[in-house]
Amino acid sequence: MPTPWHATPFWRLGPTATCKMLKSTCPVGPKISYRRRSNDSVAGEEVMRILKGLNKEGHTVLVVTHDMSVAEHCERVIEIKDGRIIGDRPGQGRGESTPQGLPPFVPSPRSQLNAWWDSLNEAFAMATVSMVAHRLRTFLTMLGIVIGIASVVCVIALGEGSKQKVIQSISAIGTNTLNIRTGSGFGDQRSGSVRTLTVADADVIARQPYVDSVTPVVQTSVTARYRQISLTAQVTGVGAQYFRVNGLGLAVGRFFDQVSVDDLDQSVVLDENSVNALFGGDKEAALGKVILLGSVPAKVIGVTQKASAAFGGPGDTLSIYMPYTAVNSRMLGSTILRSITVRTSDKTDNAVAEKRITDLLIQRHGAKDFFVVNFDTIRQTINATTQTLVLLISVIAAISLLVGGIGVMNIMIVSVTERTGEIGVRMAVGARQTDIMEQFLIEAVLVCLIGGVFGVLIALSFGWIFSFFSSDFRLIYSLSSILWAFACSTLIGIVFGFLPASSAARLDPVTALARG
Repeated sequence: MPTPWHATPFWRLGPTATCKMLKSTCPVGPKISYRRRSNDSVAGEEVMRILKGLNKEGHTVLVVTHDMSVAEHCERVIEIKDGRIIGDRPGQGRGESTPQGLPPFVPSPRSQLNAWWDSLNEAFAMATVSMVAHRLRTFLTMLGIVIGIASVVCVIALGEGSKQKVIQSISAIGTNTLNIRTGSGFGDQRSGSVRTLTVADADVIARQPYVDSVTPVVQTSVTARYRQISLTAQVTGVGAQYFRVNGLGLAVGRFFDQVSVDDLDQSVVLDENSVNALFGGDKEAALGKVILLGSVPAKVIGVTQKASAAFGGPGDTLSIYMPYTAVNSRMLGSTILRSITVRTSDKTDNAVAEKRITDLLIQRHGAKDFFVVNFDTIRQTINATTQTLVLLISVIAAISLLVGGIGVMNIMIVSVTERTGEIGVRMAVGARQTDIMEQFLIEAVLVCLIGGVFGVLIALSFGWIFSFFSSDFRLIYSLSSILWAFACSTLIGIVFGFLPASSAARLDPVTALARG
């Protein structure tokens, strides 16, 4: 034959002859196996004609046989006895012309990409067959991945839901607010003489895109009377948006609107402390009643829900809310504001909003005769704490993924041990190390991917069931967390499947066949 001869002794083949067609540039190529029967010489001769035709097309053909008449068809005959070469001579096939009757051989053009794709498809098919054949083992292998992925997705959704709930709660109590006051800071003795903070400033601020709502604020302390009850209370003159700015809810009645503010309406909204002190806690009875604030009569139109004393809540103060226009004109006799409270939108950084409002007011006043109190520090602290807790729980969930990956590796190693004979047969008939490695790697990745799918489905199902038991809190899932879950499951399959796949690919065919 015109190409070099390479062979591994196959002295155990007995009467079965195995022919391997090898490309001269590759030690392993396409394979053809057949069983030659002594009483079927016609079929044997036909096979030999095909092999000779393939050799003419440029393939190296190696024939391992105990039948000398078959060996004589070859161009070179090497005799082996007891593991030693005892002869090496030309065969009768040297110099033969192309045999007659050979079917025409037309090689199909195949790119390297097509060859790789075919190899991958074959490995995928074999991995799928193996997984289906060992369903229980496959299920137990992916169980750790299912639990880990479900835990990670649920923790991320729980953390996002908790974060949104916390932001919603702290926004409701006014922590995303800015309070603009006159003077240079708390305790400034000149703040009472500064009279530049006006309603026009509040109107300009309200038109800014980063502002959710704005309210002017004035305050005064008066004696509140109802029948025989007389108490000291704080009257806060506010705008129609005050209750939204500070996140105050309505228990009964209604809040006053912008029309009430414009008309200097003498209507008031009481807090829970004022209702308890003046009306014995009966909120419904308080509606429509007229109370005296100093010498100014005012009609009760609503009662707020109990506000938390935390984060600057009212505590034990009796707070009565009235339109700031009525307070200024009927009680204070002034048009100057004590402060302006601004609620920023939830997507706005309060530090940025503070700087822009400061620049705006300096431009309007010509000097910095005010200071801004930023309550966003509380929200930032709670957000940081929430993120830290989510990170901590995510690490715990990631550990479960790591344990699941180790379980995949252990089961795959056991699988390699159980399937040593299968690996040996595949190698004996021409499978390369890359073919074996591809098969076991694909098995590991498939197990982890399917486990990831089930894990995500379980996580989504948990969120759906959880929604039936909690109406004010829900898990918030994101597409990014689900994609990360799949990426993690794939990475686990590759990382923890590599060692078993590499171990299987390095097996010696003869040893594997003997152990199998």
